[in-house]
Amino acid sequence: MSIISAQVSLYPLKQASIGPAIREAVRVFRQRGLKARVGEMSTVVWGEEPAIFDALREAFHQAAKRGDAVMVVTFSNACPEPGRGASPSSEGSE
Repeated sequence: MSIISAQVSLYPLKQASIGPAIREAVRVFRQRGLKARVGEMSTVVWGEEPAIFDALREAFHQAAKRGDAVMVVTFSNACPEPGRGASPSSEGSE
């Protein structure tokens, strides 16, 4: 199996608070054994490809149980795990 990463943005709509749906999504990712880095606008998860797709499906279904939701995901098999990319001093030096 291959390791992939996914940048996930979850937008709970028409809900009193967006926090519960987003926290549940992060819980699902971690419960499935994925590494997750939570940011202000999105969460990056990485792990085995089947685990990523299964967790995203479950996270979306959990959010949809609470009400309308939009999930935007960008997948990559080319980006390294977060923290293992190019060093900051080498970025943009060409």
